[in-house]
Amino acid sequence: MTTVTRFAPSPTGYLHVGNLRTALFNFLIARKAGGTFILRLDDTDPERSKQEYVDAIKEDLEWLGLTWDRVERQSERLDRYAAAADTLRDKGRFYECFETPTELDLKRKKQLNMGRPPVYDRAALALSEAEKDALRAERPGHWRFLLDQERIEWADGILGDVSIDAASVSDPVLIRGDGQVLYTLASVVDDTEMGVTHVVRGSDHVTNTATQIQIIRALGGSVPDFAHHSLLTGPQGEALSKRLGTLSLRDLRARGVEPMALLSLMARLGSSRPVELAADIDELAEGFDIDSFGAAPTKFDENDLMPLTARHLHGLPLGAVEGEIAALGVPDELAERFWSVVRENIETRADMADWWALCRDGATPEIDEADRDFVAEALTLLPEPPYTDATWGEWTAAVKEKTGRKGKGLFMPLRKALTGRARGPEMGDLMPLLQKKPG
Repeated sequence: MTTVTRFAPSPTGYLHVGNLRTALFNFLIARKAGGTFILRLDDTDPERSKQEYVDAIKEDLEWLGLTWDRVERQSERLDRYAAAADTLRDKGRFYECFETPTELDLKRKKQLNMGRPPVYDRAALALSEAEKDALRAERPGHWRFLLDQERIEWADGILGDVSIDAASVSDPVLIRGDGQVLYTLASVVDDTEMGVTHVVRGSDHVTNTATQIQIIRALGGSVPDFAHHSLLTGPQGEALSKRLGTLSLRDLRARGVEPMALLSLMARLGSSRPVELAADIDELAEGFDIDSFGAAPTKFDENDLMPLTARHLHGLPLGAVEGEIAALGVPDELAERFWSVVRENIETRADMADWWALCRDGATPEIDEADRDFVAEALTLLPEPPYTDATWGEWTAAVKEKTGRKGKGLFMPLRKALTGRARGPEMGDLMPLLQKKPG
């Protein structure tokens, strides 16, 4: 049977690292099995769903290389949800309720005060048709699924064997009073009709899964393999929920994080396997194993992304950055040298611009007061560009002979005078790129 997975974001905001974890796991399962990955937009809420977020979701996934085999929009499938609702009514598994939010809240508080779980009391099942008609005249009704009050069990791909007593769960509302189809019903209908075989999502959905398993069976569908990954926390175990806005994928992209750095971290974080920088998506998929993930909260530290980004860039061939180097104005004949010289001295692609500006325009010299006369004398011995591979060695030898300086006392002040930096590429390699002699 073909493996089918899906990622079903709501287009009500930008994707963040928490969303990415779900998207990536589902994508890698499908890619490894040669199956189908569906992008399914949960846009049944017309007020909150926006096209700009649909476009942003697609842009973020494309940036990461998480390409989908097909895209679906739940707003275009409302007839399928209506048909499923009719089926559930016919089977006696769907009933109309009329409590207001305030009335429901009062019921919950009363149950909690009595030491009982705040489960819906099914009062609507006792209403006569005349009572329902009278209530309909006052307010719209919402529709609940009638759970079989038995234990719901499944073998979870991450959590292991899960068992939930349906009697401890409220009959879920599937259609609101305003007619909006809610996630629980839409997701079940889509998973069933689209042949989804594996569902990976956050552990906050475990109770949803229990109720959805009963709905799937009531509709005659096949229950997919479920796996619930742990939720992300900050590096000290703090909740990430308040910070997810600053951990959006577009913000990480703007900060220069490389896709493979982000994907490599997220594909192993929370598993028993070490984080390793992968060369490409196929390598990630080949090494992905959902069984290696644990149930404990997973600590995410955004600071881990920059070293991985730098390592990824250090290993790139010229062809991967040739267009960007050309766009900086680096002459074609210098492109290969420029990349070989700077690539191990950058953290993000944006750093290339700083290095080319230094090569093209020169740097603001950094000169310690004790070295000022020494540097001034040394610069009189430096010829005008263009420089060669031999220039640095010849110049420093001449300066050493004239001033008597040697070792770090010779080389560091000259490096800082030419580059304005205490660290950087080998100066012998950098010199042929320098276009101007310091004034």
